[in-house]
Amino acid sequence: MADRLMPELEAAAAEMAGAERGFHRLPPGLDAAAGAAVRRRALELASGSGPLEAIGRYTLDDDRASSQHCENFIGAAQVPMGVAGPLLVRGSEMDGTVSVPMATTEGALLASVNRGCRAITAAGGATVFVEDVGMTRAPVFRTSGIEATRRLLEWLDANAEKVRAKARQTSRYLELLEVRPSVVGSTVFLRFRFATGDAMGMNMVTIACDRVVSELIEPETGVECVALSGNYCVDKKPSAVNYQLGRGKRIHAEVVLDELTVRKVLKSNAEALQDVAYRKNLLGSVAAGALAFNAQFANVLAAVFVACGQDVAHVVEGAMGVASFEARNNGSVYASVYMPDCPLAAIGGGTGLDTQREALAVMGVRADPARPGTAVRRLAEIVGAVVLAGELSLTAAFTSRDLARAHERLARSRPANTD
Repeated sequence: MADRLMPELEAAAAEMAGAERGFHRLPPGLDAAAGAAVRRRALELASGSGPLEAIGRYTLDDDRASSQHCENFIGAAQVPMGVAGPLLVRGSEMDGTVSVPMATTEGALLASVNRGCRAITAAGGATVFVEDVGMTRAPVFRTSGIEATRRLLEWLDANAEKVRAKARQTSRYLELLEVRPSVVGSTVFLRFRFATGDAMGMNMVTIACDRVVSELIEPETGVECVALSGNYCVDKKPSAVNYQLGRGKRIHAEVVLDELTVRKVLKSNAEALQDVAYRKNLLGSVAAGALAFNAQFANVLAAVFVACGQDVAHVVEGAMGVASFEARNNGSVYASVYMPDCPLAAIGGGTGLDTQREALAVMGVRADPARPGTAVRRLAEIVGAVVLAGELSLTAAFTSRDLARAHERLARSRPANTD
Protein backbone atom coordinates (compact mmCIF):
# COMPACT_ATOMS: atom_id res chain seq x y z
CA MET A 1 0.00 0.00 0.00
CA ALA A 2 1.13 3.55 -0.77
CA ASP A 3 2.70 5.84 1.83
CA ARG A 4 -0.07 7.54 3.84
CA LEU A 5 0.84 11.20 4.12
CA MET A 6 -0.60 14.19 5.93
CA PRO A 7 -2.43 16.58 3.56
CA GLU A 8 0.41 19.12 3.41
CA LEU A 9 2.91 16.39 2.59
CA GLU A 10 0.59 14.89 -0.01
CA ALA A 11 0.40 18.33 -1.59
CA ALA A 12 4.21 18.59 -1.63
CA ALA A 13 4.41 15.14 -3.25
CA ALA A 14 1.91 16.26 -5.90
CA GLU A 15 4.05 19.32 -6.63
CA MET A 16 7.11 17.10 -7.03
CA ALA A 17 5.16 14.79 -9.33
CA GLY A 18 4.18 17.75 -11.48
CA ALA A 19 7.75 19.11 -11.59
CA GLU A 20 6.69 22.23 -9.71
CA ARG A 21 8.98 21.35 -6.82
CA GLY A 22 12.40 19.67 -6.94
CA PHE A 23 12.95 16.40 -5.11
CA HIS A 24 15.49 18.16 -2.92
CA ARG A 25 12.93 20.78 -1.76
CA LEU A 26 11.20 19.00 1.08
CA PRO A 27 8.80 20.71 3.49
CA PRO A 28 10.71 21.91 6.57
CA GLY A 29 11.15 19.77 9.65
CA LEU A 30 11.06 16.32 8.06
CA ASP A 31 13.45 13.58 9.09
CA ALA A 32 15.08 11.32 6.51
CA ALA A 33 12.38 8.64 6.67
CA ALA A 34 9.54 11.12 6.19
CA GLY A 35 11.37 12.87 3.38
CA ALA A 36 11.89 9.55 1.62
CA ALA A 37 8.17 8.79 1.98
CA VAL A 38 7.25 12.09 0.31
CA ARG A 39 9.60 11.39 -2.61
CA ARG A 40 8.26 7.85 -3.02
CA ARG A 41 4.72 9.18 -3.11
CA ALA A 42 5.74 11.73 -5.73
CA LEU A 43 7.21 8.96 -7.86
CA GLU A 44 4.05 6.89 -7.50
CA LEU A 45 1.94 9.83 -8.67
CA ALA A 46 4.26 10.76 -11.53
CA SER A 47 4.86 7.27 -12.89
CA GLY A 48 1.68 5.42 -12.04
CA SER A 49 3.92 2.65 -10.74
CA GLY A 50 1.76 1.71 -7.81
CA PRO A 51 3.05 1.51 -4.22
CA LEU A 52 6.84 1.55 -3.80
CA GLU A 53 6.68 -0.51 -0.62
CA ALA A 54 9.76 -2.66 -1.16
CA ILE A 55 11.97 0.35 -1.85
CA GLY A 56 10.72 1.84 1.42
CA ARG A 57 11.70 -1.20 3.53
CA TYR A 58 15.31 -1.14 4.69
CA THR A 59 17.52 -1.53 7.75
CA LEU A 60 20.19 1.08 7.01
CA ASP A 61 20.56 4.30 8.96
CA ASP A 62 18.47 6.63 6.80
CA ASP A 63 19.84 9.80 8.41
CA ARG A 64 23.40 8.76 7.57
CA ALA A 65 22.48 7.43 4.13
CA SER A 66 20.60 10.55 3.09
CA SER A 67 23.17 13.00 4.44
CA GLN A 68 26.43 11.26 3.48
CA HIS A 69 25.77 8.77 0.71
CA CYS A 70 22.70 9.49 -1.41
CA GLU A 71 20.88 12.68 -2.30
CA ASN A 72 17.11 12.67 -2.90
CA PHE A 73 16.94 9.54 -0.74
CA ILE A 74 13.88 7.28 -1.31
CA GLY A 75 14.90 3.95 0.24
CA ALA A 76 17.21 1.11 -0.66
CA ALA A 77 17.90 -1.36 -3.45
CA GLN A 78 18.23 -4.79 -1.89
CA VAL A 79 20.70 -7.24 -3.40
CA PRO A 80 20.79 -10.88 -2.24
CA MET A 81 23.88 -11.63 -0.18
CA GLY A 82 25.55 -15.00 0.15
CA VAL A 83 28.84 -16.26 1.49
CA ALA A 84 31.82 -17.95 -0.11
CA GLY A 85 34.25 -20.06 1.84
CA PRO A 86 35.81 -21.06 4.06
CA LEU A 87 38.80 -19.83 2.08
CA LEU A 88 42.36 -20.31 3.29
CA VAL A 89 44.42 -17.15 2.70
CA ARG A 90 48.16 -16.82 3.35
CA GLY A 91 49.06 -13.13 3.55
CA SER A 92 50.76 -10.70 5.91
CA GLU A 93 47.52 -9.47 7.50
CA MET A 94 45.16 -12.38 6.70
CA ASP A 95 46.69 -15.76 7.52
CA GLY A 96 43.97 -18.35 8.05
CA THR A 97 40.48 -19.23 6.88
CA VAL A 98 37.83 -16.64 6.15
CA SER A 99 34.26 -16.53 4.89
CA VAL A 100 33.60 -13.87 2.26
CA PRO A 101 30.22 -12.09 1.97
CA MET A 102 29.19 -11.45 -1.64
CA ALA A 103 26.09 -9.62 -2.89
CA THR A 104 24.85 -10.51 -6.37
CA THR A 105 21.80 -11.15 -8.50
CA GLU A 106 23.63 -13.71 -10.65
CA GLY A 107 22.70 -17.28 -9.84
CA ALA A 108 25.61 -19.78 -9.97
CA LEU A 109 28.23 -17.17 -9.04
CA LEU A 110 28.45 -18.08 -5.35
CA ALA A 111 28.33 -21.79 -6.12
CA SER A 112 31.20 -21.35 -8.57
CA VAL A 113 33.33 -19.26 -6.21
CA ASN A 114 32.71 -21.73 -3.42
CA ARG A 115 34.10 -24.51 -5.59
CA GLY A 116 37.23 -22.44 -6.17
CA CYS A 117 37.50 -21.82 -2.42
CA ARG A 118 37.36 -25.57 -1.78
CA ALA A 119 40.15 -26.16 -4.28
CA ILE A 120 42.37 -23.43 -2.81
CA THR A 121 41.81 -24.54 0.78
CA ALA A 122 42.50 -28.18 -0.11
CA ALA A 123 45.79 -27.06 -1.67
CA GLY A 124 46.97 -25.34 1.51
CA GLY A 125 45.71 -21.85 0.76
CA ALA A 126 46.31 -18.97 -1.61
CA THR A 127 49.52 -17.03 -1.14
CA VAL A 128 48.74 -13.32 -1.51
CA PHE A 129 51.03 -10.30 -1.67
CA VAL A 130 49.65 -6.76 -1.71
CA GLU A 131 51.49 -3.58 -2.69
CA ASP A 132 50.02 -0.28 -1.51
CA VAL A 133 50.50 1.76 -4.68
CA GLY A 134 48.51 4.76 -3.48
CA MET A 135 45.55 6.81 -4.65
CA THR A 136 45.95 9.30 -7.47
CA ARG A 137 44.47 12.57 -8.67
CA ALA A 138 45.76 14.39 -11.75
CA PRO A 139 44.86 18.07 -12.24
CA VAL A 140 45.27 19.40 -15.77
CA PHE A 141 46.87 22.82 -16.46
CA ARG A 142 47.11 25.11 -19.48
CA THR A 143 50.37 26.93 -20.19
CA SER A 144 51.41 29.25 -23.00
CA GLY A 145 53.83 26.68 -24.42
CA ILE A 146 57.10 24.84 -23.90
CA GLU A 147 58.96 27.52 -21.91
CA ALA A 148 56.07 28.09 -19.51
CA THR A 149 55.68 24.35 -19.06
CA ARG A 150 59.41 24.00 -18.25
CA ARG A 151 59.13 26.75 -15.64
CA LEU A 152 56.13 25.04 -14.05
CA LEU A 153 57.94 21.71 -13.80
CA GLU A 154 61.11 23.36 -12.48
CA TRP A 155 59.04 25.13 -9.82
CA LEU A 156 57.48 21.81 -8.87
CA ASP A 157 60.90 20.17 -8.43
CA ALA A 158 62.22 23.09 -6.39
CA ASN A 159 59.17 23.20 -4.13
CA ALA A 160 58.49 19.49 -3.65
CA GLU A 161 58.71 19.65 0.15
CA LYS A 162 56.44 22.69 0.32
CA VAL A 163 53.86 20.86 -1.81
CA ARG A 164 54.15 17.77 0.38
CA ALA A 165 53.64 19.81 3.55
CA LYS A 166 50.61 21.61 2.13
CA ALA A 167 48.99 18.27 1.21
CA ARG A 168 49.74 16.85 4.65
CA GLN A 169 47.78 19.70 6.28
CA THR A 170 44.52 18.29 4.92
CA SER A 171 44.68 14.89 6.69
CA ARG A 172 46.98 13.22 9.21
CA TYR A 173 46.60 9.94 7.28
CA LEU A 174 47.68 11.43 3.95
CA GLU A 175 51.22 11.34 2.58
CA LEU A 176 52.24 12.59 -0.87
CA LEU A 177 54.42 9.94 -2.51
CA GLU A 178 55.00 11.29 -6.01
CA VAL A 179 54.00 13.86 -8.60
CA ARG A 180 54.37 12.49 -12.14
CA PRO A 181 53.99 15.02 -14.99
CA SER A 182 52.82 14.31 -18.52
CA VAL A 183 52.92 17.02 -21.21
CA VAL A 184 51.00 17.30 -24.48
CA GLY A 185 51.55 20.64 -26.23
CA SER A 186 50.43 23.39 -23.89
CA THR A 187 48.60 20.92 -21.63
CA VAL A 188 50.27 19.65 -18.46
CA PHE A 189 48.95 16.80 -16.33
CA LEU A 190 50.31 16.37 -12.81
CA ARG A 191 49.52 12.89 -11.47
CA PHE A 192 49.66 13.19 -7.67
CA ARG A 193 49.98 9.84 -5.84
CA PHE A 194 49.22 9.59 -2.11
CA ALA A 195 49.27 7.00 0.67
CA THR A 196 45.85 7.16 2.36
CA GLY A 197 45.93 4.70 5.28
CA ASP A 198 42.84 2.50 5.56
CA ALA A 199 40.71 4.79 3.39
CA MET A 200 40.32 4.33 -0.36
CA GLY A 201 41.14 8.01 -0.30
CA MET A 202 39.57 9.51 -3.41
CA ASN A 203 37.96 12.36 -1.47
CA MET A 204 41.12 12.87 0.61
CA VAL A 205 43.38 13.25 -2.41
CA THR A 206 40.89 15.48 -4.21
CA ILE A 207 40.79 17.87 -1.26
CA ALA A 208 44.59 17.80 -0.94
CA CYS A 209 45.10 18.50 -4.66
CA ASP A 210 42.63 21.36 -4.57
CA ARG A 211 44.52 22.94 -1.68
CA VAL A 212 47.91 22.50 -3.39
CA VAL A 213 46.63 23.90 -6.68
CA SER A 214 44.69 26.86 -5.32
CA GLU A 215 47.11 27.88 -2.55
CA LEU A 216 50.48 27.06 -4.10
CA ILE A 217 50.71 26.21 -7.79
CA GLU A 218 48.36 28.80 -9.29
CA PRO A 219 49.40 31.81 -7.16
CA GLU A 220 53.14 31.05 -7.29
CA THR A 221 53.45 30.06 -10.97
CA GLY A 222 50.57 31.92 -12.59
CA VAL A 223 49.61 28.73 -14.48
CA GLU A 224 45.87 28.07 -14.60
CA CYS A 225 44.36 24.75 -13.55
CA VAL A 226 41.68 23.85 -16.11
CA ALA A 227 40.20 20.94 -14.16
CA LEU A 228 41.05 19.27 -10.87
CA SER A 229 40.86 15.91 -12.63
CA GLY A 230 42.40 15.66 -16.08
CA ASN A 231 41.65 11.94 -16.63
CA TYR A 232 45.30 11.04 -16.17
CA CYS A 233 44.51 9.80 -12.64
CA VAL A 234 42.76 7.57 -14.04
CA ASP A 235 39.59 7.24 -11.94
CA LYS A 236 36.86 4.71 -12.80
CA LYS A 237 38.02 4.03 -16.34
CA PRO A 238 40.18 1.22 -17.74
CA SER A 239 43.58 2.64 -18.70
CA ALA A 240 47.07 1.61 -19.71
CA VAL A 241 48.68 4.06 -17.26
CA ASN A 242 46.93 2.45 -14.29
CA TYR A 243 47.77 -1.00 -15.59
CA GLN A 244 51.44 -0.02 -15.81
CA LEU A 245 51.83 2.17 -12.71
CA GLY A 246 49.10 0.72 -10.51
CA ARG A 247 46.48 2.48 -8.42
CA GLY A 248 45.01 1.72 -5.02
CA LYS A 249 46.24 -1.79 -4.24
CA ARG A 250 48.36 -3.96 -6.55
CA ILE A 251 47.43 -7.56 -5.72
CA HIS A 252 49.24 -10.83 -6.51
CA ALA A 253 47.62 -14.16 -5.53
CA GLU A 254 48.71 -17.69 -6.38
CA VAL A 255 48.14 -21.35 -5.59
CA VAL A 256 49.51 -24.71 -6.72
CA LEU A 257 46.85 -27.41 -7.02
CA ASP A 258 47.83 -31.07 -7.10
CA GLU A 259 46.40 -33.44 -9.68
CA LEU A 260 43.86 -34.96 -7.26
CA THR A 261 42.40 -31.55 -6.30
CA VAL A 262 42.21 -30.49 -9.95
CA ARG A 263 40.46 -33.71 -10.89
CA LYS A 264 38.17 -34.18 -7.87
CA VAL A 265 37.20 -30.59 -7.05
CA LEU A 266 37.51 -28.78 -10.38
CA LYS A 267 36.63 -31.78 -12.61
CA SER A 268 39.47 -30.81 -14.93
CA ASN A 269 43.15 -31.34 -15.65
CA ALA A 270 46.23 -29.11 -15.77
CA GLU A 271 46.70 -29.12 -19.55
CA ALA A 272 43.07 -28.19 -20.23
CA LEU A 273 43.17 -25.33 -17.72
CA GLN A 274 46.37 -23.99 -19.23
CA ASP A 275 44.95 -24.20 -22.75
CA VAL A 276 41.74 -22.35 -21.91
CA ALA A 277 43.68 -19.64 -20.08
CA TYR A 278 46.05 -19.20 -23.02
CA ARG A 279 43.45 -19.18 -25.78
CA LYS A 280 40.64 -17.42 -23.88
CA ASN A 281 42.25 -15.14 -21.29
CA LEU A 282 45.30 -14.19 -23.35
CA LEU A 283 44.64 -14.57 -27.07
CA GLY A 284 40.93 -13.84 -26.84
CA SER A 285 41.56 -10.64 -24.94
CA VAL A 286 44.29 -9.60 -27.39
CA ALA A 287 41.94 -10.24 -30.32
CA ALA A 288 39.29 -8.11 -28.61
CA GLY A 289 41.69 -5.30 -27.69
CA ALA A 290 40.74 -5.76 -24.04
CA LEU A 291 42.69 -4.55 -20.98
CA ALA A 292 41.44 -7.50 -18.94
CA PHE A 293 43.16 -10.85 -19.49
CA ASN A 294 40.93 -12.93 -17.25
CA ALA A 295 37.67 -14.83 -17.08
CA GLN A 296 35.60 -12.95 -14.50
CA PHE A 297 37.46 -10.59 -12.19
CA ALA A 298 34.60 -8.09 -12.51
CA ASN A 299 31.96 -10.62 -11.48
CA VAL A 300 33.63 -11.45 -8.19
CA LEU A 301 34.75 -7.90 -7.46
CA ALA A 302 31.27 -6.44 -8.00
CA ALA A 303 29.74 -8.93 -5.57
CA VAL A 304 32.37 -8.25 -2.89
CA PHE A 305 32.24 -4.48 -3.48
CA VAL A 306 28.45 -4.30 -3.03
CA ALA A 307 28.53 -6.46 0.09
CA CYS A 308 31.43 -4.58 1.69
CA GLY A 309 30.66 -0.94 0.88
CA GLN A 310 33.34 -0.35 -1.74
CA ASP A 311 32.89 2.16 -4.57
CA VAL A 312 31.29 -0.12 -7.16
CA ALA A 313 32.44 2.04 -10.07
CA HIS A 314 36.02 1.01 -9.26
CA VAL A 315 35.22 -2.48 -10.52
CA VAL A 316 36.12 -1.15 -13.97
CA GLU A 317 39.67 -0.61 -12.70
CA GLY A 318 39.95 -3.72 -10.56
CA ALA A 319 38.79 -5.92 -13.42
CA MET A 320 41.96 -5.12 -15.36
CA GLY A 321 44.48 -7.83 -14.76
CA VAL A 322 45.79 -11.25 -15.72
CA ALA A 323 44.78 -14.77 -14.75
CA SER A 324 47.53 -17.31 -15.45
CA PHE A 325 47.56 -21.12 -15.45
CA GLU A 326 50.68 -23.27 -15.87
CA ALA A 327 50.67 -27.06 -16.11
CA ARG A 328 53.42 -28.48 -13.89
CA ASN A 329 54.81 -31.87 -12.92
CA ASN A 330 52.62 -34.82 -11.97
CA GLY A 331 49.40 -33.22 -13.20
CA SER A 332 49.60 -30.22 -10.87
CA VAL A 333 48.73 -26.70 -11.98
CA TYR A 334 50.00 -23.30 -10.89
CA ALA A 335 47.30 -20.60 -10.98
CA SER A 336 47.66 -16.90 -10.27
CA VAL A 337 45.89 -13.58 -10.59
CA TYR A 338 47.55 -10.20 -10.97
CA MET A 339 45.47 -7.09 -10.23
CA PRO A 340 47.49 -3.88 -10.73
CA ASP A 341 44.69 -1.40 -10.03
CA CYS A 342 42.27 -2.23 -7.21
CA PRO A 343 41.06 0.71 -5.07
CA LEU A 344 39.76 -0.57 -1.70
CA ALA A 345 38.69 0.86 1.65
CA ALA A 346 38.34 -0.36 5.21
CA ILE A 347 37.00 3.00 6.43
CA GLY A 348 35.01 5.82 4.86
CA GLY A 349 32.40 5.84 2.13
CA GLY A 350 30.00 2.92 2.06
CA THR A 351 31.98 0.94 4.63
CA GLY A 352 30.16 2.86 7.36
CA LEU A 353 26.70 1.61 6.37
CA ASP A 354 25.35 -0.98 8.78
CA THR A 355 25.09 -3.96 6.44
CA GLN A 356 28.46 -3.31 4.85
CA ARG A 357 30.12 -2.79 8.22
CA GLU A 358 28.82 -6.18 9.34
CA ALA A 359 30.12 -7.83 6.16
CA LEU A 360 33.59 -6.38 6.77
CA ALA A 361 33.44 -7.53 10.39
CA VAL A 362 32.74 -11.10 9.21
CA MET A 363 36.17 -10.98 7.52
CA GLY A 364 37.88 -9.36 10.51
CA VAL A 365 38.41 -6.10 8.63
CA ARG A 366 38.54 -3.50 11.41
CA ALA A 367 40.69 -0.39 11.30
CA ASP A 368 43.29 0.01 14.04
CA PRO A 369 44.35 3.68 14.47
CA ALA A 370 47.70 2.47 15.79
CA ARG A 371 48.36 0.51 12.58
CA PRO A 372 46.88 2.54 9.72
CA GLY A 373 46.64 0.70 6.42
CA THR A 374 46.66 -2.83 7.85
CA ALA A 375 42.88 -3.33 7.75
CA VAL A 376 42.59 -2.43 4.08
CA ARG A 377 45.60 -4.62 3.31
CA ARG A 378 43.79 -7.54 4.97
CA LEU A 379 40.77 -6.82 2.78
CA ALA A 380 42.97 -6.69 -0.31
CA GLU A 381 44.52 -10.05 0.53
CA ILE A 382 41.07 -11.60 0.87
CA VAL A 383 39.94 -9.99 -2.38
CA GLY A 384 42.93 -11.39 -4.24
CA ALA A 385 42.26 -14.90 -2.95
CA VAL A 386 38.54 -14.88 -3.69
CA VAL A 387 39.12 -13.51 -7.21
CA LEU A 388 41.56 -16.39 -7.72
CA ALA A 389 38.88 -18.80 -6.52
CA GLY A 390 36.46 -17.42 -9.09
CA GLU A 391 39.01 -17.77 -11.88
CA LEU A 392 39.81 -21.37 -10.97
CA SER A 393 36.20 -22.47 -10.96
CA LEU A 394 35.03 -20.67 -14.09
CA THR A 395 38.07 -21.69 -16.12
CA ALA A 396 37.49 -25.29 -15.04
CA ALA A 397 33.83 -25.00 -16.04
CA PHE A 398 34.93 -24.12 -19.57
CA THR A 399 37.19 -27.17 -19.74
CA SER A 400 34.40 -29.53 -18.61
CA ARG A 401 31.66 -27.83 -20.68
CA ASP A 402 29.78 -27.33 -17.40
CA LEU A 403 29.18 -23.57 -17.67
CA ALA A 404 25.84 -23.76 -19.49
CA ARG A 405 24.64 -26.67 -17.37
CA ALA A 406 25.41 -24.77 -14.16
CA HIS A 407 23.43 -21.75 -15.30
CA GLU A 408 20.62 -23.98 -16.49
CA ARG A 409 20.46 -25.56 -13.06
CA LEU A 410 21.11 -22.55 -10.81
CA ALA A 411 20.53 -19.32 -12.70
CA ARG A 412 17.50 -19.66 -14.96
CA SER A 413 15.05 -16.86 -14.23
CA ARG A 414 11.54 -17.90 -13.28
CA PRO A 415 8.49 -15.66 -13.65
CA ALA A 416 7.78 -13.63 -10.54
CA ASN A 417 4.70 -14.59 -8.59
CA THR A 418 2.24 -11.82 -9.31
CA ASP A 419 -0.74 -13.32 -7.49
